[in-house]
Amino acid sequence: MKRAEAEARGRKAERRAAWWLRLHGWRILGQRLRVPAGEVDLVARRGRTIAFVEVKWRDKAADLDLAIDQYRLRRVAAAAEILSPRFARPQDAIRIDVMLLAPGRLPRHLVHVWQP
Repeated sequence: MKRAEAEARGRKAERRAAWWLRLHGWRILGQRLRVPAGEVDLVARRGRTIAFVEVKWRDKAADLDLAIDQYRLRRVAAAAEILSPRFARPQDAIRIDVMLLAPGRLPRHLVHVWQP
């Protein structure tokens, strides 16, 4: 797959994930935020919880189990650490979530997947 196609699929997956989160009471605060340590696909708030969300799309649902690894989660966590002062209040809970998407399947939202 060419880089431009992968980029377009990634953006589409992020839009779907944001839509799903909104339907479940989350407010999207940021999208595709890049810092030197890494990138966060979505930042969302629900109540006093801030979620830094990594979004993964795979053409086959069976491939979703291998879509995320410790390396990617470390980069998201490092980026979240830099970005959290921009979005979080002192009393907020901060966590790293993952949204897994595939054709013909509802999104799968994995909560609090990273413990430093």
